[in-house]
Amino acid sequence: MSTIRKEALRTVRNRQLIQVTAPTAKISQIFGENVFDRKSMREFLAEDVYESLMACIHKGTRVDKEIAQQVANGMKNWAVSKGATHYTHWFQPLTGATAEKHDAFFSLNNEGEAIEAFSAGALVQQEPDASSFPNGGIRNTFEARGYTAWDPSSPAFIFKGPAGNTLCIPTIFVSYTGEALDYKSPLLKSLAAVEAAGVAVCQYFDKNITQVTPTLGIEQEYFLVDGTLFAARPDLMMAGRTLFGHAPARGQQLEDHYFGSIPERVHAFMVDLEYEALKLGIPLKTRHNEVAPGQFECAPVFEEINLAIDHNQLLMDLMEKIAKRHHFRVLLHEKPFAGVNGSGKHNNWSLGTNTGKNLLSPGKTPKSNLMFLTFFVNTIKAFHDYADLIRAAIASASNDHRLGANEAPPAIMSAFLGSQLSQVLDEIEKGKIEHNEGEVRSLINSIKAIPEILLDNTDRNRTSPFAFTGNKFELRAVGSSANSAQAITALNTAMAKTLNEFKEEVDKLIGNGESRDAAILTVIQKYIKQTKKIRFEGNGYGEEWRLEAEKRGLPNVRTTPHALDAMMTKKSIELFTKMGVFSKREIEARHEILLEDYIKKIQIESRIIGDMALTKIVPAAIGYQNQLITNLSGLKALGVNGAAFDAQTKMLHRITEHINIIIGKVEDMRLTRKHLNEVEDARKRAIGYCEQVKPFFDDIRYHADKLELITDDELWPLPKYRELLYIK
Repeated sequence: MSTIRKEALRTVRNRQLIQVTAPTAKISQIFGENVFDRKSMREFLAEDVYESLMACIHKGTRVDKEIAQQVANGMKNWAVSKGATHYTHWFQPLTGATAEKHDAFFSLNNEGEAIEAFSAGALVQQEPDASSFPNGGIRNTFEARGYTAWDPSSPAFIFKGPAGNTLCIPTIFVSYTGEALDYKSPLLKSLAAVEAAGVAVCQYFDKNITQVTPTLGIEQEYFLVDGTLFAARPDLMMAGRTLFGHAPARGQQLEDHYFGSIPERVHAFMVDLEYEALKLGIPLKTRHNEVAPGQFECAPVFEEINLAIDHNQLLMDLMEKIAKRHHFRVLLHEKPFAGVNGSGKHNNWSLGTNTGKNLLSPGKTPKSNLMFLTFFVNTIKAFHDYADLIRAAIASASNDHRLGANEAPPAIMSAFLGSQLSQVLDEIEKGKIEHNEGEVRSLINSIKAIPEILLDNTDRNRTSPFAFTGNKFELRAVGSSANSAQAITALNTAMAKTLNEFKEEVDKLIGNGESRDAAILTVIQKYIKQTKKIRFEGNGYGEEWRLEAEKRGLPNVRTTPHALDAMMTKKSIELFTKMGVFSKREIEARHEILLEDYIKKIQIESRIIGDMALTKIVPAAIGYQNQLITNLSGLKALGVNGAAFDAQTKMLHRITEHINIIIGKVEDMRLTRKHLNEVEDARKRAIGYCEQVKPFFDDIRYHADKLELITDDELWPLPKYRELLYIK
């Protein structure tokens, strides 16, 4: 066995459980203790300053400069009391990770004395380098100026490091010329659009509704591997997934890991993670084993979308830091291991009101049901009309491995409603409601005929990309490593536009003399007919659905470069520009960024595959090849032949064949990559990498994995799946 692998396995065998001191205080006592929340604001801000800040947050208005200075003073005093020495604007650039630049509170006064200071200017705005982050050509290399600007609606927090604490201030990130260079800016615009459109429609039913807030609950799946084994796998370290590795004899086929007893080391990690997350105001509630060995999930309670996404980004960062504390590495890649389930980030989306109403929760009266049906059908319409755009919003090189596999929704966008709701929509489409006693009533002439719709009225469909689950829609197609803001921004914007169009149509009918309820049902009926093809109640994994979807005219876009084309259609550009979420220039820039990201990730994996194949796998196989040659020479010298000699000779030829094919394909892959790097058009280059470079991955892996099965285990240099997946 290679020295590195041998030492790694010895370290794992001798690994001691990290003891975690369970919190003695109740969760309610520690929750949010490191957050500048309302409780802390009341303590460190004057009452009038607090009220002014709350008014700005709720109304979306700018914070007055004088108020900002007082908030800065209070925030600094709170942070210093928590041991913070530095502050940073915490933002989400288009790298997919979070970013931060730390500055000290330390300053010198006019007399040269050291003091802690924090100005309104430092709170409200900073100036990171806009050309060093992905910008899609918006900023040239010599045009470095960009701005981060404070988002008061997401509270500041203290992030504790091993050598000091830092005040983190959530911000947006824009270019010098005002274009969005982050995920948060367009998300906030889409939230404002949904609120305005939602309130306007709610006024048909309840004049007391003056605010509609989109909410989100993000289920986060992930894998854990031992840190020492991780360090012995260059592919895991640099690509986040195993590019080689034969499936173990025992994978997930026994289905005994899902919801099973949590391993002790993992439980200690989870407790530690939850404790730190709760102190940061992240409301984690659920933890469990997932389907694949070594795979787990955590989930919070629902929050307002902006905060939910900030918390998920912070959670992923926290997971990586705390995993190292427990000698783990957390894998957020969508498909880190071939042959077992990958990981997603299930986004549970709904709409709430200032009156406490969940607009996607069925009521018990016809009036409530009509309100529910209005938002329910409008959501389906939004998803139907912009399914290709939502598919583009969840596209990535890593998610391509997961979509359509045996544990994830297919790349075909469809919506699951459940049997009862499907029946209700079918009856509305026909204009008749059939009662249990056989009575049939005209829907339009008898609004009260709408039946009671029960919460959790149907089974869940985990094969659907967009499933209704009782009082929310679950967008299951988002990848585990993604920033959910990209997909949710698309969904929000589509929903806002659909609601606006719905109101225009209803108002027109009312103006022509129809009653309000009849007008609403008429438009709902129209939308049901228009969106019927996207509704599917069966097994999304099956071949039958692929064929049926093709008959319905639903696209099955399996790869990222082609999926991203939907961003640049006239329809998508009009959606974003008319709703004020993106300018055309911003859309073009993001399309360019996503294509370049895809190219770079495939390019990196290609180089890792070539390096590992030629410097680790082939040498190991040659070492075993030499052992066989020596053994065969000895047998021949002794005059031994027959079946044993023939079997070893065949094995030697098989090894030689696999080695030769690997070497040849690695070189062919390199030359293909070199040719494509000369292609200037990003889309053509991305498609080339997808269709010409990526196919080499499976070819090379096939022969390498065959060598893993043949080569003496003592010579194999890489930790195997059976060692990586099963945590002790």
